[in-house]
Amino acid sequence: MKIVKKILIFLLIVFMIMQFFGPDRNEGDLSSLDAFISDTNPPDDVHQTLKMACFDCHSNKTRYPWYNRITPVNYWIADHVRHGKGEFNMSEWNTYSDKKKDHKLEEVVEEVKKKHMPLDSYTWIHSDAKLTEEQISALAGWADRARLKYNLKGKPN
Repeated sequence: MKIVKKILIFLLIVFMIMQFFGPDRNEGDLSSLDAFISDTNPPDDVHQTLKMACFDCHSNKTRYPWYNRITPVNYWIADHVRHGKGEFNMSEWNTYSDKKKDHKLEEVVEEVKKKHMPLDSYTWIHSDAKLTEEQISALAGWADRARLKYNLKGKPN
């Protein structure tokens, strides 16, 4: 019994020390999204949906919940954000070629229609990010319309 107690005390001390360390936070500027917003021109309802369901993981600005201050949860969240930005970062929109912009918007349509995005692990905590059929339809319609701009560039008339 004494060994179990010592192990538990040791683990508690390690856990407490871990709280002083954490990953870098994704706390960029919301203005980094300006190019994406102005270039794709989402209607207000789609902009609000993007803000509540997409920007946290797919931009340089994440709104962190209170529990992000707890290690190891903060590492789990940081990994999700890193992966999300690696797939599609709206804050880096101006660095994408027209072909890549078209492809990313095509992926938005596909992922949203298949209900792969937002991730279940995100919507468990952020229930307002669960997309309704109307929101899915609006997002897909907006992305398809925005794609026209990139599909037509460079093609003969």
